[in-house]
Formats: sequence, structure tokens, C-alpha cells
Amino acid sequence: MSDKQARVAYFSAEIGISSSLPTYSGGLGVLAGDHIKACADLGVPIVAVSLLYKEGYFKQSLNEDGMQTETYPRFEPESLLTCLPNRLTLRIRERDVWIQAYEYRYRGANESEIPIYFLDTDLEQNLKDDRIITLRLYSGDKDHRILQEAVLGFGGVRLLKELGYDKIHTYHLNEGHCSFLTLELLENLNQDSKLLRSKCHFTTHTPVEAGHDHFALDRCRKLLHGLLPENLELPSWIENSRLHMTELGLFFSSSSNGVSKLHSEVAQAQFPWASIDFITNGVYHPYWMGKSFRELYDLELPGWRSDPERLLDVDNVSDEKLMEAHLCQKLLLLSYANSQMQRALSEDVLTLGFARRATEYKRANLIFHDLDRLTEIAGEKLQIIFAGKAHPRDAKGKALLRQIQGNADQLKGRIKVVLLENYNLRLGRLLTSGVDVWLNTPLRPNEASGTSGMKASLNGIPNLSILDGWWAEACDDGANGWSIGEEETIDDATDASSLYSILEQKVIPIFYGEPKQWSSLMRSSIKTAVRFTAKRMVEEYVNRFYRLESLAVN
Repeated sequence: MSDKQARVAYFSAEIGISSSLPTYSGGLGVLAGDHIKACADLGVPIVAVSLLYKEGYFKQSLNEDGMQTETYPRFEPESLLTCLPNRLTLRIRERDVWIQAYEYRYRGANESEIPIYFLDTDLEQNLKDDRIITLRLYSGDKDHRILQEAVLGFGGVRLLKELGYDKIHTYHLNEGHCSFLTLELLENLNQDSKLLRSKCHFTTHTPVEAGHDHFALDRCRKLLHGLLPENLELPSWIENSRLHMTELGLFFSSSSNGVSKLHSEVAQAQFPWASIDFITNGVYHPYWMGKSFRELYDLELPGWRSDPERLLDVDNVSDEKLMEAHLCQKLLLLSYANSQMQRALSEDVLTLGFARRATEYKRANLIFHDLDRLTEIAGEKLQIIFAGKAHPRDAKGKALLRQIQGNADQLKGRIKVVLLENYNLRLGRLLTSGVDVWLNTPLRPNEASGTSGMKASLNGIPNLSILDGWWAEACDDGANGWSIGEEETIDDATDASSLYSILEQKVIPIFYGEPKQWSSLMRSSIKTAVRFTAKRMVEEYVNRFYRLESLAVN
């Protein structure tokens, strides 16, 4: 099949396809990368579109007090991407802005390739203010965000047309950042909104209001004169004279989904006029499986890479081999952490992992709610590894990092706590394959999915988590991990008390005293993860929303 036969166009503001391509910030981009990888393995006829950020998101540095500073090392795309001869213009700010296209070809396990196109405005023909539109991910003010999203949406559709992609059946909008593509398509379809809706599917990824971009209409019209219609029947447009990008994507899509069952319920309440289904996220298991487990399963469970259900036979792998593989991965992580922090983390100590974007609702500090209580139950029996970036303009997120480091300092001599800097794809894989227990303590129901917990589960690491996102579907309390708190009680003190009790009465005693039970927890975790792979996720999109009959999976 030639590229131009692609039937699905996948648009995302960030795509984490490789740690060498700094075109992602976190969960949304990494999920997009996993989606594309699974599509390649399954032979889904898809093409992807994103923006090229030559200065990426940012490189994080943390000082001894946990103070975050950001640097933006420039990425030169020519070594990994092909600069295409195709250039196009988009009229924004009352002038023509030139857009250059770069191509990256991701090759799947069966040699099928998926082209990913990255759009760049850093061209000599453009004014300085226009050259920086695509320079950094999630940077600048609201004007800058509008311009970036216009390049992605309007520019992306124009590029596909220019390249000859004339068989696109479904446009998959991965979050509201892409929603301007609907207006470009509407123009191409002679204002046939019914036909447009039949071509669009929308995925929302966050229940947090701050995650949904919306802009004053006057601001949008000033920047995008001639690109916006006179009127749209959107709630925020009518009631507040604002263009809400999630509303725009939902309005012109015939189908939409949240990324877990619980998240779809929250999203449905946020946008009651839309019909929001759910497909729970999944992770690309061949990548997120740690090296030692990959090698073990190649010998013991051949075929697991293409068919993750082979992992359901993990009971055929001996406890000794399972524990040895985990220990190898733990040693890799601890070696890295110790080289960075000089904290002498021990392979014999129960190691908790917590790695998230540093933002308040994820409650990274919950485990430190009562330091005396924590020390009483876990002193010398527990060590904790944290990682996460705060958005450069998120003062509260940056304060959270300083608080983690402050708590680590207070616990010195009692519990070892390290905060690793520059959380990215590579470090994420080290963490989710190397700790003993994965900790997640969001303020329910703000965690839309929580794919890092799936990655840990894949590696036989039990989750210790609030019943939010995927864990509300996956948790078999006591069998594959533990649930913190009560579903209907959202209170820091109550949740912290529950966390401490679980550590004291269940996690620590089993880890140190019941090796057979611990290996059972690991096996159950691995079996649980089989339900949360990107392969299963993409098959659901193909069957339910992409409407690709020739590829339908039974």
C-alpha cells in the first residue's frame, strides 16, 4: 500500500515517537507515539501530522533545593527527518506565513511504515515573530497558542492535500489543539457540515479545565482574519464570545471518546450536549517492557511481541526467573539513580516509584502528609524515587518539586528519597520497569487515564493507587495491587491515612516476608496489563471509530 492510500489522518500537537525527537512533553505525546507504533504493527493505513519544535519542550535541571530551571537546546531535524520540497502558506496576522514540512517514517514490526509529518515555520522567508511560532511546545501567550494550533489544523490539512492524500476517510483529532482542522475541511467540503462530521473523530484526554484551550473571539478574529466563520453553534461562542477548542472538535465530530470509562463519564458531564464514549488508553508493550523481561519472554513466551495475550501464560515462567528479571531491571534503575544523586539506594529495599507531570492535582506530596507516621511504618524499609517536570509558567508545580526535595531532606537518615531530573521517554521506561511498587495519588477524578501505571503493571510491578482513570477498571485489590482511599471520599488526610495503612499492613509485610505472594502479585499485574496494550486500544479505534471494514478485528 502506498502512503497516499492512507485512510486515517491522526493529528496531535505532540508526538513522542522517540527520545531523540523532543516533540512531546508528557502523557499526551507519549500516548500518540504508542498509538502510531501499534498502528504500524497492525498495518492500519494511517498518516500522522504534528508540529516540529526545534527547541522541544525543555530540558529540566534541578538544584539541591529542588528548584527547576529550563534550558532549550536546539534540535537539528535533518539527521532524523527528511525535509520535503513541499512548502505552503497560511495567512495569519494579516500576512502570509510560510510552512515547511518534514517527514519521519516509523517502521513497524511487520515492515509497514507510517509517515509522520512535522510542520515548521522557522524559515528565512518569514518574519522573526512568525519563525518562532513552532519553536517550542506549549510556550508563549494565548496569541502564540492560537497561532500554533492554526498552523497544525489549517496547515496540516493543506499539507495532506498538497501531498496527494485524497482517500482520507477519518480525521482523528487527538485533543482540542487540532480542532482548527475542522474549519479547513469545512471550507474544502463546501460548508457541508454533515459530511464533515462523518469524517471526524475526537479524543479528549483531560477532565481538568485548564487542559482545554479557549480564547476570546476578538483575539481569534484578529489573528485569523478570514479563517473563522461568522458564527458557530458552540456553547462558549454563544454564551461567552469565546472559541473553546474542545467544543469545536466535538461539534464537528460524529463520534468522540474519553480515555477511560470514568473519564468519559466526567467528560460527558463537562460537555452534556455531546455524546462521549470511551476507549481506555493502552501502552505499546514491546517498548515499555524492560530489557530483562523482553529477553526472558523471547525465550519462554515466544510471540508475545505481536500477540500480548501470550503473556497470560506467565504462570509457566518460574518464580526464580521472574524475580531475577525484575532484579536486573531494578539494578539498572538504581545504578542510574545513584549515579545522578549519590544517595546509595539499595537493591534490598522496597522501592516506590512516582513519576508524573508536577502539578497540584496529581498530589505527589501525599505520601509526605505525616512524616513521623511514614517514618514509623517504613523507616529503613522503604526508598522512593520521584521524577517529573513542571510547566515553565506553573509556579505551583515548581513549588511542588521544591516541597518534594524539602521532604527528602527532612527524611535524610530515615528514608531515602530521590528526585530525578529531566523526566523523558528513556527515564520513564527505566522507572516503570525498575521500581517495586508504582504509586499514583491523583485527586479523583482528575486522572483521565494514567498510562504510566499500565507500563509498570506490564513489568510485573503492582500499583498502589487511587481508584481513578484506568485503575478504576483494572484494580483487583490485594491481587494485582492496592486501592488507596474510598471512591466517594476525596480528602488528603483520609487518603494519606489509607496509604500508610496499606504500606504498613500489606505492602511491606508481603514484600519482605511473603515472596510467594509477592510473585503472585507480579503475575497478576502482568496479566492485567494484557488488557491495556496499545494493540487492544488501536483495534478498538479501528472497529468502532475508524470504520475500516477491511481491517476490522473480531
